[in-house]
Amino acid sequence: MTPEDMRPVPSPCINVCQMGEDGLCTGCLRTIDEIVAWGSANDEYKRGVWAEIRRREERLFK
Repeated sequence: MTPEDMRPVPSPCINVCQMGEDGLCTGCLRTIDEIVAWGSANDEYKRGVWAEIRRREERLFK
């Protein structure tokens, strides 16, 4: 089961918190706005962020 499918949706944070020049955390690939919103967000929003992370992974690591 992927994190996106879990309930509750887990945070992608891996405790490597450093913002890169591209505006993404080098640990979890979220923007600062996504990180700030995470704590009060619903599962639908969190799944959307996970989808963005997957797209970023594709772009950055392929």
